[in-house]
Amino acid sequence: MSYHFFAAISRMKYINRWALMRNSREENLSEHSMEVAMIAHALCVIGNTRFDRHLNADRAAVVGIYHDASEIITGDMPTPVKYYSEDIRDAYKKVEAVAEYKLLNKLPADIRDSYEKVFFADDSADDAYMRRLVKAADKLSALIKCIEEEKSGNTEFKTAKESTQKTLDKMRDELPEVAVFMDEFLPPYGKTLDELS
Repeated sequence: MSYHFFAAISRMKYINRWALMRNSREENLSEHSMEVAMIAHALCVIGNTRFDRHLNADRAAVVGIYHDASEIITGDMPTPVKYYSEDIRDAYKKVEAVAEYKLLNKLPADIRDSYEKVFFADDSADDAYMRRLVKAADKLSALIKCIEEEKSGNTEFKTAKESTQKTLDKMRDELPEVAVFMDEFLPPYGKTLDELS
């Protein structure tokens, strides 16, 4: 018997983000997920190193890889639509959960449990905090996209940048790891390769 989970996951590269916006360079779900995984890992390392937390940074990276996997089935719902009202947000969360279970059912039963632990939070405080950092990494990735578009002369992302910045400003008050990343690691984004040398 063959299982379709990984073949389905590999289709993330065909899901383009920011579909309602004119992009100077398209971004697909696969590359976004890699960036979220990298940033989520970094946020946990910062938390463990500077704030004496006990977060599983490797787990955060894996959660980041799969955080939007349901979009293989649902497509990328634009943020203004997804969060237009509580009713739409709650309905979309249900659709996402159905899509996630649909993906998990593409795995053999003996390993499905390991992936359910990636897709769904457990009851521990550390897991809840780590998932908040993954969400922050998702927003940081969005801000980075806005910065890159702006640096390429595309003003289409101006409003998205402002609203994402506001969300992150609130997050940085509650999540000191986000403040560290924004202060120490965000400024070089958008620089040329020569400037980064």
